[in-house]
Amino acid sequence: MRIVSIFLVATVLLLSGCTGIGPRTVVRDRFDYTTALSDSWKSQMLINMVKMRYGDAPIFLDVASVINSYEVSGAGSVGASWFQPSSYGLTQSQNLGASGTYANRPTITYNPVTGERFARTMMTPIPPSAVVSLIQAGYPADAVFRVLIHSINGVQNRYGGSAAAHPADPEFYPLIEKMRRIQASGAIGLRVQKTNETVVVFRGKVDENIEADILEVRKILGLDPQAREFKVVYGQVAENDREIAILSRSMIQVFTDLASYIKVPGVHLAENRVNPGLKDEVVGGIPVPPLFRVNSSSGRPDDAFVEVPYHNHWFWIDDKDLPSKRLFSFLMFIFTLVETGGKEGVPVVTIPVR
Repeated sequence: MRIVSIFLVATVLLLSGCTGIGPRTVVRDRFDYTTALSDSWKSQMLINMVKMRYGDAPIFLDVASVINSYEVSGAGSVGASWFQPSSYGLTQSQNLGASGTYANRPTITYNPVTGERFARTMMTPIPPSAVVSLIQAGYPADAVFRVLIHSINGVQNRYGGSAAAHPADPEFYPLIEKMRRIQASGAIGLRVQKTNETVVVFRGKVDENIEADILEVRKILGLDPQAREFKVVYGQVAENDREIAILSRSMIQVFTDLASYIKVPGVHLAENRVNPGLKDEVVGGIPVPPLFRVNSSSGRPDDAFVEVPYHNHWFWIDDKDLPSKRLFSFLMFIFTLVETGGKEGVPVVTIPVR
């Protein structure tokens, strides 16, 4: 009976140990699902840009919920019998048994971004107030303008969309370079009026170099050289010399423009699968660096920040290309910024543990 007692104690300990599985899964599951959701989001963003580069339709699929159910159980059995045959003496029989199960049952729900939500998220222009707020928050003014606007007071940015591709106006790159220096000096700020109007303010006391940049920005944008405050509006042309008219892009336009920077295989160009795209721009004899770089190769890359397969080739961002990684991460942030909300909630991770 000693063996039976030991077995029963072991079975009780096994079953009681199941009660502590829940807390031990929190750290692991939170990390694993955060990493998986982040990686899948990056891959979805890149594959859609690649598809748009090739004239294919983008498809966005959101993770609506993640439900993961764990189950650990154990069972045991004990049996014993004794009987006395007629002429062979006492005979005894013992039976011991044990079983255990472990189950991990993830259920993931996806919601396609279609209809009204697609129009709201992908086709609505980013509010100009959000554009200047990003600059106020510390994002580089030159990158913000290159990614998010078509024009500012009529000065046009480059656009890589095949239907309306065009280079930037000659004044655009000098303008955003000066805006970047003004931003770094802290000489620009914004204020939101009670009427929800956004006002850009140039600070008065600055050094001579920054003051010269501010005067040049005023000249390029046709602003009042004496005014310090300018109202920000959506549009291509300002109504007067105290307005800054920003013609901002929608996310679908942002994706289309950034897709034009993707390097495509020569064989695909030869087969007419994809357009060549815009030529590299040169300002003052100096090449304008691309916003970011997406490489392509027939083999899978060894060290990629994000990689996706398409048309028997791999498209990827080098993990050592820090500017491209930053721009791509900025794009993901902008994508969340334009999600104005609706009936759909944020992804919910529910992990029942039994």
